[in-house]
Amino acid sequence: MPGAAGLGLGTDAPQRQQGGRAAGLALLGSFLMERGQDYRRAMSSPLTGATACSRLSPHLAFGTLSVREVEQAAAQRAAQVRGAGDGWSKDNWAGAVQSFRSRLAWRDHFMQKLEDEPALEWRCLHPAYDGLRPSVPDPARLVAWQKGEAGLPFVDACMRSLAATGWLNFRMRSMVMAVASYHLWLDWRATGAHLARMFTDYEPGIHWSQVQMQSGTTGINTLRIYNPIKQGQDQDPTGAFTRAWVPELAAVPDALLQEPWRWDGAARLRYPAPIVDVKQAAAWARDRVWAVRQGEGFRAQAAQVVRKHASRKDAKGRFRRDPVAVKPVKKDNRQMGFDF
Repeated sequence: MPGAAGLGLGTDAPQRQQGGRAAGLALLGSFLMERGQDYRRAMSSPLTGATACSRLSPHLAFGTLSVREVEQAAAQRAAQVRGAGDGWSKDNWAGAVQSFRSRLAWRDHFMQKLEDEPALEWRCLHPAYDGLRPSVPDPARLVAWQKGEAGLPFVDACMRSLAATGWLNFRMRSMVMAVASYHLWLDWRATGAHLARMFTDYEPGIHWSQVQMQSGTTGINTLRIYNPIKQGQDQDPTGAFTRAWVPELAAVPDALLQEPWRWDGAARLRYPAPIVDVKQAAAWARDRVWAVRQGEGFRAQAAQVVRKHASRKDAKGRFRRDPVAVKPVKKDNRQMGFDF
């Protein structure tokens, strides 16, 4: 049987995580018993998140693990933690497992969105945003973003890391998508398709829902225009992640690593200047998106989106299961039943 090279597949994402059920079970065990203790605190950084996150998403996407067995394992771990002695470790584990289980519920919620709205992949959830961005994206900006050569260090580091590993933590996925949609003003369909091809754990319902949320086209979610400079400073304060993936910036001082153009040695760097002014681009995009929100009929259409797609949670933030009215079915006495 020919190998990947013989089939012309190349060696994309050389650091991609291992597949298979045995690997999935090993990850599940190590996450619930060892790696997941700092889950809530460490998940936001691409550096710590690579270990502290469950890393089960590809296994759930490909079916080597089922959501049911993962949820059952997490429930067992939660019960075990409740029975443990008091202390910091118990509290930390309890919060981590609860947070993880809530994300399993969110996963199903977003997958259901695509079932309810198949056009989510190619049409803005709120129709008022149709045509907001050019349907044909600026090729220079698109390629620079894809290759990690946009001149925005943290964004470039994330995109290069993704190309090598096939994975990014959730916050960084949101950031690279938001930068593409707001700062670079690229159509979400083009950038979303690129990320879909890159993510090992691509799950259409989750992916396209998040793509539209981070592009501001749902009409019902808070606009999140991430500042990539601040994100780099907050999530990679020592610069370890940025320097690992953007070695051209190795000599830049920590204080200016996310803004190397301000360094007095910037002219010597073999690294591109920022493709946009971060502050100006964000303000320009925000004005245009908000202008759409002020349009006639926007709120009425948004209310329809809320009724169909918004999540419903109880006072504790847990998903609420609304009772579903089921009409009784009139039995035909001539038909045998299976009501055992």
